[in-house]
Amino acid sequence: MITKMTGQLSRVLDEEVRLQVGPLEYQVLVPDFVRRQIQGHVSQNITLHTSQYMDGNPMQGRVVPRLIGFTSDAELEFFELFCTVDKVGVRKAIKALIRPIREIADAIQRQDSKWLTTLPGIGPATAEQVVATLRRKVTKFALMAPTTFNGDGAKPEKVGTVIDGNVIEDTYTALLSVGHNPTEARHRLDRALAGGRSFKSVEEMLMEIYKQAH
Repeated sequence: MITKMTGQLSRVLDEEVRLQVGPLEYQVLVPDFVRRQIQGHVSQNITLHTSQYMDGNPMQGRVVPRLIGFTSDAELEFFELFCTVDKVGVRKAIKALIRPIREIADAIQRQDSKWLTTLPGIGPATAEQVVATLRRKVTKFALMAPTTFNGDGAKPEKVGTVIDGNVIEDTYTALLSVGHNPTEARHRLDRALAGGRSFKSVEEMLMEIYKQAH
């Protein structure tokens, strides 16, 4: 089991990164919130905390080992906890974690199933199951200080901006509805969030996105 890797970040793609470790380049799957943290560090050395799982169907004769990367042990621990929810699994968890873990943990602790349904692939029934399974197990994650990534790992910040997950997801959907492809929509969201501003509505966020475009 590979538990931690340090190497040069050579590429950042939608759902994975490529990490050059000596003469070898590794494919590492990452959730979207991790991608946002590390995408500004291309060509720099970074450290990822990793887990491994087997992807594929043994009955079809093809099983491939996959690495999943995070910027801290706490993120990895939360991911593995999230995967314990019935019918969630590794692939669904990777797609669902688009917001920082402290925001997701806070929603679970508040039993806010509606907020959880804004995460990709998490419907009402799954959101209820997440709350029922994890609400007594996520306190330490909900109380974590906001973090920033400096290459060596995620470090606490003194001040962080927390934005309602509904605003993020609804803005993303709005961008898709007016013709932006998923990659472009995600890039525009990242630029808006990078400014550290707090957005209370989809309208505010869209105004900032199109203001930056001019």
